[in-house]
Amino acid sequence: MNHGDHGGHEGHDMPMPDKGPTCSMNMLWNTQIEDTCIVFRSWHISTTSAFVFSCAVVVGLGVLYEYLRVAQRNVDRRIAATLSAQGKGKAAAAGSVSARDSPEIDSEEAGLLTGSLVVKGRTGTPLPLSARITRASLYGAQVFLSFFLMLVFMTYNAYLILATVVGAAIGHFVFSPTMDIDAVLSGGADSKGMACH
Repeated sequence: MNHGDHGGHEGHDMPMPDKGPTCSMNMLWNTQIEDTCIVFRSWHISTTSAFVFSCAVVVGLGVLYEYLRVAQRNVDRRIAATLSAQGKGKAAAAGSVSARDSPEIDSEEAGLLTGSLVVKGRTGTPLPLSARITRASLYGAQVFLSFFLMLVFMTYNAYLILATVVGAAIGHFVFSPTMDIDAVLSGGADSKGMACH
């Protein structure tokens, strides 16, 4: 039995179904516009105008990321102010126990003097459930958006990379118009830029 013999069917071309436009995946720096897919196969660019619109969307996502960073800091400040007004936090505890009489300081010094490991309890003020949910939601949105923008960056498309950076720069310009000079000089300022996590 010869499996190569197709019994006189040679010369017939089977019509192949049209798969439609394909996504071009480049792993090198490129400036391709058409047949570029951004993150999803369904976000397929087939025209220059669609590419320009997509770049504008990416700029908007970069601006949104910077907004979320500022919103997170503002929510944290509001929560801290509310808790402080309720008499919670280090500012409230500082009035009741001097730093020298604190058991935390004594155990720290004992660990330094004896060389033994000192395990500290949790530090910080417990947050109400609503504050934790708000903070976690904002944090999750930031993480999702940062990874999404990283995937856009990983198209290695020069225009999309530029759109990501321009969006972050515009967002930083718009949402961070002030600077806490004392915090910057003391090294306590938030210096985290656009990062995956």
